[in-house]
Amino acid sequence: MNKSMMKEEVTKHLTENIIPFWKALRDDTYGGYYGYMDYNLNVDKTAEKGCILNSRITWFFANAYILLKDETLLDEARHGYEFLRDHCIDKENGGIFWSMTYDGKPLDTTKHTYNQAFCIYALSSYYDASGDEEALKLAKELQLLIESKCTDEVGYLEAFTKDFQPESNEKLSENGVLAEKTMNTLLHVFEAYTEFYRVSHDEEVGERLKWIMDVFADKVYNPKLKRQEVFFDKNYNTIIDLYSYGHDIETAWLMDRGVEVLGDDHYKEKMSPITETLAENVYEVAFDGHSLANECCKGEVNDHRIWWVQAETVIGFLNEYQKHPQKTKFLEASEAEWEFIKEHVIDKRTGSEWFWEVHPDGSPIADRPIVEPWKCPYHNGRMCMEIIRRL
Repeated sequence: MNKSMMKEEVTKHLTENIIPFWKALRDDTYGGYYGYMDYNLNVDKTAEKGCILNSRITWFFANAYILLKDETLLDEARHGYEFLRDHCIDKENGGIFWSMTYDGKPLDTTKHTYNQAFCIYALSSYYDASGDEEALKLAKELQLLIESKCTDEVGYLEAFTKDFQPESNEKLSENGVLAEKTMNTLLHVFEAYTEFYRVSHDEEVGERLKWIMDVFADKVYNPKLKRQEVFFDKNYNTIIDLYSYGHDIETAWLMDRGVEVLGDDHYKEKMSPITETLAENVYEVAFDGHSLANECCKGEVNDHRIWWVQAETVIGFLNEYQKHPQKTKFLEASEAEWEFIKEHVIDKRTGSEWFWEVHPDGSPIADRPIVEPWKCPYHNGRMCMEIIRRL
């Protein structure tokens, strides 16, 4: 496959499949977007509306508008933004809730740092798309809130009650552990701050980007194992032997993006060898020539092909090829992964989008929903937009 063909296919998929699918989930009665579609493509219009879901949809439509200049996309982004602003953000205590009822009332009032970050990500992109200063102001308020309420001297804390009393972190802990700090939250605060800095050049946020990169390099990255650690105690000591292939390939390109937006040579020199190693190691350990396994926990590989992991693999490998054009294996891997997605991960049924997960042979794992609080157009939509911009 040549690069122009890949770009053409991805553009068609974005404009003819992903965008129409998410437009169809717009709730014009209660605001935001419907929160659940089961495996059989039944939409539950009374399901909870995840605030992460609605932040990510808002981010998606804002970026799709910036790329494609279709006014209907800006209208969708505005619809998402108004739901975040009017319903999801807590006017009394500050911060964004975890989820809302279908009709826009607080349901799960947990305040999670990860969730605050995704709202900043959405608000920053919406500001870029619309020029609406109110969105940038709200993003700054959330950023200051994260720094004042959700940090200690070591790093970013995780979960809080609605008035920001610490609570346990079930929401971002898995694999039988309860983590006091996570790589995932640190990564997505970094991602959100990168976008906020890109549109605002806020010096305070630029300094925090540098600080987060130092924490990644010194505490999260494991040079001996050539991977990131995932779950930690409060001092960033790892608490489980877990290798998250998807997060490593996602981190590789998101860190490079942050370095590029920041434009600081010292951090380019510090982070580039790490991001290169992450991409190389994922390629060697987890890629089978077609698709990427999920993770390896205590030596046992979970070989399911998860939708978001496949999407991040396409960008991560393409990013590595663009940094080192002599490494053609990464371009070939990116193209092969897109072929796998096209063949097996995209659900061909009318009115659907991507399967949640498939077996290594590409057969879908039934009963996983098509839409739920975590399943949204952020990873696959972003993959399409990154390919269009890069190729």
